[in-house]
Amino acid sequence: MIVLLMFAALVAMVCINVPIAIALSLAAVLGIAVTDGIESLVTVGIDMYSGAKSFSLIAIPMFVLAGAIMNSTGITRRIIAFVSALIGFVRGGLAMVNIGVSLFFAEISGSAVADVAALGSVLIPEMKKRGYSAPLAAAVTSSSASLAIIIPPSIPMILYGVSAGASIQELFVAGIVPGLLGAAGLMGVAWGFAKRYNLPREEAFQFKRLRETFVDALPAFMLPVIILGGIFGGFVTATEGAGLAVVASIAIGLFYREINWRQLKTAMLEGGMQTAVVMLLVAASVLMGGYLTSARIPQEIAEGMLNLTSNKYVILLILNVFFLVIGFFLHSAAAIILVIPIIVPLIHQAGIDPVHFGLVVTLNLAIGQQTPPVASVLITSCSIAKANIWEVSKVNIYFVAVLLTVLLLCTYVPAVPMFLVDLFYR
Repeated sequence: MIVLLMFAALVAMVCINVPIAIALSLAAVLGIAVTDGIESLVTVGIDMYSGAKSFSLIAIPMFVLAGAIMNSTGITRRIIAFVSALIGFVRGGLAMVNIGVSLFFAEISGSAVADVAALGSVLIPEMKKRGYSAPLAAAVTSSSASLAIIIPPSIPMILYGVSAGASIQELFVAGIVPGLLGAAGLMGVAWGFAKRYNLPREEAFQFKRLRETFVDALPAFMLPVIILGGIFGGFVTATEGAGLAVVASIAIGLFYREINWRQLKTAMLEGGMQTAVVMLLVAASVLMGGYLTSARIPQEIAEGMLNLTSNKYVILLILNVFFLVIGFFLHSAAAIILVIPIIVPLIHQAGIDPVHFGLVVTLNLAIGQQTPPVASVLITSCSIAKANIWEVSKVNIYFVAVLLTVLLLCTYVPAVPMFLVDLFYR
């Protein structure tokens, strides 16, 4: 009964626009006070602080900062120039460039919102100048930005790893193949639109220009090699790799001598605010998770689900639908922090690999970033493109279909995400 009361209070607070972290904390405090008495609230502050100081979570502000440094030191511009020289000759080449650069940027920032904000402000106006409609430009930018939470490093994967007790390094490795498949699929859809609307090629392929842009961008290409090579090679943890990303980004920025201090300051402040929101969510989830665990709610959910079916693929189907639905209404960080601690006992009892399930969750939430009403990434892209969200959604549905296909493939063919994990870690 008390759990239903807590849930009703949580929903009511969210409906009147109380921030999710505050609503979650107040609902947990209500449950603790009713169950254990007012005197038990004396440790609430300590419990929340302890939950938010996990060493692994330090990676989040570090990756956000690395992405900000990239965008304020000319690194992003050089990557765009190289990718344009490489694939710009294809019809609709600028859309391909958008997707290709998102793939690279995702390997540094780990945040889809950071990706679309940084790249969209540069690429969307250029696409509109070259005859792309505002909805198409926004849809390409938005959908490709969601690769940022599939391609390592990924902030949602870090949060999932902490919440589920799964290896963050293995989660990162598991995201490589699905991310590349998603990029290839998005490029295929973009090419189809380009052919349909006779969109322009950017320039003829010139080996000389390709060589020049490659040499100019070569220091920038060292970033993913240093970061991901260090993490996958076992030389550094994901958190240490995030710190390494910041140091390497600064070093490359100094090498280029193009650091925009005003832009960097603004990006750092925005990154700090994003991190504060995530950390408050983590702290609130620890409070709620502790109460639910003591009340045996996760265990009861697991037992109830297993009484319905013991087939792990049916369970995965149910959980897929569940995460797709909550992705309509919750940001990825909030969804992971709120739901994963409750679901973990079920996936263990059903025999589902937590790393495999982490990829399934991440893909679901990548789709959630593209589906209104919340659609944080889609809304950011629409704002930059000055396009109506519903007009963009009509175009974006084809790109979302690619992400759905990758989700189903990863769900029911576990070898797709797990091949590299099994090869390197098991």
